[in-house]
Amino acid sequence: MHRTSRFRAVIFDNLINFRLKSINMKNLLLLFSLICLISCNDANQSTQDYVQEDSEKNTKNDSVQNFGIVIHGGAGTILKENMSDSLEQAYKDKLEEAIKTGHEILANGGTALEAVQRTINVMEDSPLFNAGKGAVFTNEGKNELDSSIMDGKTLNAGAAAGVTNVRNPINLAYEVMTNSEHVLLSGKGAEEFAKEQGLEIVDPEYFYTENRFKAMERARERAKEKSNKTAFYDPFVKDEKFGTVGCAALDKNGNLAAGTSTGGMSNKKYNRIGDAPIIGAGTYANNKTVAISSTGWGEYFIRGVVAYDISAMMEYKRVSLKEATHEVIQNKQPELGGSGGIIAIDNKGNVSMEFNTAGMYRATMNANGDLEIGIYEE
Repeated sequence: MHRTSRFRAVIFDNLINFRLKSINMKNLLLLFSLICLISCNDANQSTQDYVQEDSEKNTKNDSVQNFGIVIHGGAGTILKENMSDSLEQAYKDKLEEAIKTGHEILANGGTALEAVQRTINVMEDSPLFNAGKGAVFTNEGKNELDSSIMDGKTLNAGAAAGVTNVRNPINLAYEVMTNSEHVLLSGKGAEEFAKEQGLEIVDPEYFYTENRFKAMERARERAKEKSNKTAFYDPFVKDEKFGTVGCAALDKNGNLAAGTSTGGMSNKKYNRIGDAPIIGAGTYANNKTVAISSTGWGEYFIRGVVAYDISAMMEYKRVSLKEATHEVIQNKQPELGGSGGIIAIDNKGNVSMEFNTAGMYRATMNANGDLEIGIYEE
């Protein structure tokens, strides 16, 4: 029996034993005081029970921690009529494999940074996407790879640009972030650093894929046919898919992270670098707001500082993720002339997959394991 209940029982047992003749004014006052005391104790105990019950409820809710992950495999003129059923299924299967890799890490209590890195590894190892194995070729017939990653908890970040022999560029970006005082390394220096960190170094021939090489040759021919000196910067030519990959994640500890990896634009010249390795343009993560990875025409995403602009709108204007991503991708970027998209997840687990092109390879999974995969504009 509860302490208050026992106390009440004793009091009333004694009261019952009072003889009627003993009830005088003094006893009546004593009786009234005892009744008040019992009532107050009951009220206090009810409050304590409610607080304890509410606390237990909150603890139970907290144990079901929110997390989520979202990925992209590039945006552009991706039309269903130009896609065979088998190729479409191959993309969907690889997107599912990639996002489930990261989701499993998060579900088991892993960090957002680890989920981002390992998810992107899956896409980098696939020839379907313009990153790692499937990277496009430069005008010189080489593959030059860019990447970046950012930790929303510390705002630490790492990036690499123009590397030619690192199998998984996102791993190099991570090493730059964690094992150097720098943010962005490029070219031979980045490759040397990658070797020192024990990353897998491959012969540049590893990145050769026939379809990407032919795409570069077609781009060369188009450039010759046009007098416009920037013709080779036409990134969204019909029937050519540009599959920059990216991932953004929220882990059970409430930390955000984002990463991006790409081979850049087909037939690019002069060691051109796009937005993918540029923190604030291609990648951004901040626990106060959101984690973002971009894909599209990099020159415009750099000028618009797209990823940071979305975060800043959320932080300073207090707009929702949906409002901020729509404004930047559907209004600001087209006004500049930029096309592409972003994937994002905010610190509450809300997701956005916004793009202004005909399609974007994309997928997302939440804490409940609900999976959504898309390719075309809906």
